[in-house]
Amino acid sequence: MSVQEIQEPHLPKDGGTIGKSPVTHWHWWLIVAVNIFILVVGQNAGVLLGRFYYDQGGNSTWMATLVQTAAFPILFIPLFILSYKESSTTTKTSMSTQPAVTTLTLIYVSLGVLLAGDNMMYSNGLLYLSASTYSLICASQLAFNAVFAFFINSQKFTALILNSVIILTLSSALIGANSDSSEPAGVSRGKYILGFFCTLGASAVYSLLLSLMQLTFQKVLKRETFSVVLEMQIYTSFVATCACIVGLFASGEWRSLKGEMDGFGKGRLSYVMTLVWTAVAWQVTSVGVVGLIFVVSSLFSNVISTVALALGPVAAVIFFHDKMDGVKVVAMLMAFWGFASYLYQQYLDDSKLKAAQNSVNEVPNESTLERQIV
Repeated sequence: MSVQEIQEPHLPKDGGTIGKSPVTHWHWWLIVAVNIFILVVGQNAGVLLGRFYYDQGGNSTWMATLVQTAAFPILFIPLFILSYKESSTTTKTSMSTQPAVTTLTLIYVSLGVLLAGDNMMYSNGLLYLSASTYSLICASQLAFNAVFAFFINSQKFTALILNSVIILTLSSALIGANSDSSEPAGVSRGKYILGFFCTLGASAVYSLLLSLMQLTFQKVLKRETFSVVLEMQIYTSFVATCACIVGLFASGEWRSLKGEMDGFGKGRLSYVMTLVWTAVAWQVTSVGVVGLIFVVSSLFSNVISTVALALGPVAAVIFFHDKMDGVKVVAMLMAFWGFASYLYQQYLDDSKLKAAQNSVNEVPNESTLERQIV
């Protein structure tokens, strides 16, 4: 990421907006840190709860897909608060600069359908893979995102960023090649391979989705408020939820839900709470993902998501007693190495930005001093 990319679109100003009048530098880092935290916590909770659902007798992939977006109504609360605050502190965007309703509808419907298909592939992948294996394979999404970010978002690459992408990709390839990696009981080799390719395909679609969202923010929405992040999440989740409901009824899986609830290993209440908290966890994750796209970039968002996935095996070992063999340990260490490489590039860019700003501030003072001497 270049210095210009960090400087221009990503520094917050009062009222939650991003752009022309930056506040203190720490404010920007605080926003980034909050989004990173909710992404990491939400993503790992969502993966673990999804695996728990399958382990305790759940087998509806449409239900597992539905809960990944169904909790979007809770986002109306912060959206209302932010919209009220922004309307009182900023001037309204003129109607001439707002995108047409038909354009927005087409974008949200397209992204929502893509999101539903992506979640469906993830659900099938998690059905046939252990939580730790699933998490490490998902790290391949960074490599896909690097390609999409380069062609769609004109992402600039440095040696450190390329190193980060390559290392993180190799870490997922390493675990993917290890087909003996503690797959759930009763899963055949064929189903393991199906789960592997479903997860790999979902990672590619997810990366495309992130890049398209960033492009939408930059080229279509052009609204410099954080409420636009929530709007993006709400409308795409609404479309994805509708698509999943249609799929649930069209497939006939809805008929088995009552029996699934009655036969759930931990009881009916646990079944309901598992679905509810899975939905909340994924919605929180999505806000963090989209927030980082808006504040930084789709590639940075994917880097953080990949690091969160690298933490997944540790959580899976603690909660599900997954086998942590040498291959997974090496893959996890490679993932942290790749993240450290990317983070160091961010540090270098930040240092260059500060140096450039100091240089700009010093030049006028020198000119003024010369005029006074003359």
